[in-house]
Amino acid sequence: MKIAILDDYQNVALQCADWEPLGAEIEVFTEPFAGPDEVVARLAGFDVVVAMRERTPFPAAVFDRLPELKLLVSTGRRNAAIDLDAAKRRGVVVSATGALAAPTVEHAWALILAGARNLPLEFRSMREGGWQVGLGMALREKTLGLLGLGRLGAEVARIGQAFGMKPIAWSQNLTPERAAEHGVTAVSKEDLFAQSDVLSVHLVLSERTRGLVGAAELAAMKPTALLVNTSRGPIVDESALVEALRGKTIAAAALDVYDVEPLPSDHPLRTLDNAILTPHIGYVSRETYEIFYGGAVEDIAAFQAGEPINVLNG
Repeated sequence: MKIAILDDYQNVALQCADWEPLGAEIEVFTEPFAGPDEVVARLAGFDVVVAMRERTPFPAAVFDRLPELKLLVSTGRRNAAIDLDAAKRRGVVVSATGALAAPTVEHAWALILAGARNLPLEFRSMREGGWQVGLGMALREKTLGLLGLGRLGAEVARIGQAFGMKPIAWSQNLTPERAAEHGVTAVSKEDLFAQSDVLSVHLVLSERTRGLVGAAELAAMKPTALLVNTSRGPIVDESALVEALRGKTIAAAALDVYDVEPLPSDHPLRTLDNAILTPHIGYVSRETYEIFYGGAVEDIAAFQAGEPINVLNG
């Protein structure tokens, strides 16, 4: 059996689980593939592929050109980059692993605090021999807006309450009763953007959420507001966000996700002092990777034994 481990940017997959019992030939790819043609060229001949979240897409056209692929393991239980129906048609089993929510919630708060207190600029000033360079924003009594109140949004709200913030939320299907269960006030979409001092995005990317935060929504926000996105880049119109940051329509944005990842080196977001950027590390922790890769080994072992587990495509 030949196993390909994809997009292991930190080259840690083999350290985070015991792959030896599989008795397989394993190749680790630490760089992203340029596109579908490279995916097909580099993965030809592999029986099993372990995909890290949604970093490498697997549409029907890729499955059709990988006839030897038998098992695709997705780290985490949701992966919009995999065409499950196409995999099933080609006889490819798609299995999933467990995941942790806490690291992403913690990182969302790292970004909120970094944005509220201008930490990147203060860090830079200290490194350059300077001292205080700006005024931070205290969070107590401020309004924490949550675009989405699922598992992650509810956890972010709970921590916001510990800071003394007032949480409000909106999503297409959120009811006042559901929000109240978490001590959150459900508001209209318009009020969410107008009232939030900090607005944190916690929606799943879909056709109805793609571009949901556009120029009009950004223009409705307070000029002192902070936008935080640890969900998926395309939920926020990236071009509109760049313009809003340049024009100081909002005070700052703290982002962990982008339209194109890795973020191109010449992207305009990298030039803006009021853009706080991290490289999609919300879920990247040793504990998460041990669950991801340990789960991948379990999925592969079960497949070898003829009894696949955690199957996503029936």
